[in-house]
Amino acid sequence: PSDEKTLRTFFRPTVLPSSVRSDMSPLQNKLLTYRRSNEQQEMLNQLLINRALKAYQVSMEEKDQRGPVPPIPELPSTVRKYFFINCYLFYPFCVLSNPVVPVQQQWLTSLLALVPQSLMEGKNGKLLIEKLLGEIIKDYEMSMRRFVVRSVLIKPDIKGLEDEEEAPLPSLPLGLDFSAPWHKSYIQAKNQILSNLHILHPTMKTLLDFGSAAFSNFLILDFSTFRLQKPINCESLKANVSSNCLKAEEKILNTWYQKVLNLFTQKEALNGVKLDQVDSFFHCVATLMSNQLKELLRRTVEAFVKHFDPEDGNCLPLFKMELTLDENKMEFYPSLQDFEEAILFVVNRIGQTLQNIQTVRSWLMGETATLDTELPNHVMEWATSTLKNCIRDNLEGPKKYFENYVERYGWLEDGTAQARIERFEAEEHSFDEYT
Repeated sequence: PSDEKTLRTFFRPTVLPSSVRSDMSPLQNKLLTYRRSNEQQEMLNQLLINRALKAYQVSMEEKDQRGPVPPIPELPSTVRKYFFINCYLFYPFCVLSNPVVPVQQQWLTSLLALVPQSLMEGKNGKLLIEKLLGEIIKDYEMSMRRFVVRSVLIKPDIKGLEDEEEAPLPSLPLGLDFSAPWHKSYIQAKNQILSNLHILHPTMKTLLDFGSAAFSNFLILDFSTFRLQKPINCESLKANVSSNCLKAEEKILNTWYQKVLNLFTQKEALNGVKLDQVDSFFHCVATLMSNQLKELLRRTVEAFVKHFDPEDGNCLPLFKMELTLDENKMEFYPSLQDFEEAILFVVNRIGQTLQNIQTVRSWLMGETATLDTELPNHVMEWATSTLKNCIRDNLEGPKKYFENYVERYGWLEDGTAQARIERFEAEEHSFDEYT
């Protein structure tokens, strides 16, 4: 009753004095009354919040002293409504800011024991462990606070809180299995991989060794002597490249390929391979051989393109070109277009090498299937575009040389000089002009 009297005394009725009302219109009177009502409502809300804070503080102190929490004093129905609303909205912030029981050290130790020792080593291992423990402690404290709020604070059935959503309880992670039986599934998966992934078979390791020994320091064409040779013409270049590619292919077939075939004529080559896995095993063999040959062709193409590096003119090969005059026409021989085609011919000829090698299975079974050794399109496109740019840049000098000749002497061959002579002879001139 004393509190009710204090509130009624503090919040007087929203009525303006007669002296003020007499000087105002009805609309102004209504506006001032509405404003004063809002001010009183704000004061009421602030008073209720202060009371809620004080009651919460008293309850916490009493709780620490293991004493009973004093009941909330009786308030008028309207005041109680606003009081409960403000308490319900403010109480979660109090709980979230209040300290919780810390996580026990033995729990953290047990969690760290589940982390593999290899992941905890290294120069950043200590920092990562501290970061991991910090995340665990943070998640634990936040979960505890949310649980206290959710389990203690019950939304009252008061008008004004219909749209207020209750915070959900912390849920366990979905899709994560922290149980111990994972090791069994890991062993099953490992055994399945060992039985199906043929690249782990000992025969494949031997096949890899053959390729490494045969191709690591070998190229289809040897470009190291290009610069040392005398200038060559385009036709000689084509002939030499075709001849060397055939010789390299024959050498590979007589050395590396024969070793591979001899390997698979032995019974030990298929040890451990089940009858229903023979096809997939030989498919793996064909894929591995194809990759080795493709890598050899790719390295050969890259080595050829590297000799046209504009930043290293010492590696550029020397070509013989002639400036010819035929039927009153001056031009290069071979033409600049033929010259470009001759250089691109080298790349295409390398790509055509080793394209008809039988697979091991087809050789054993007397079939005609061949290995897929075609160079990828992006390699051919890169080599072609790079060489075209280099050729264009390196032909700027010959083009200027040709244009200079045409400018200085072209008029002697295009009929201009003959027309001037005939016109001069048809005209009358003095002896000095004729001289």
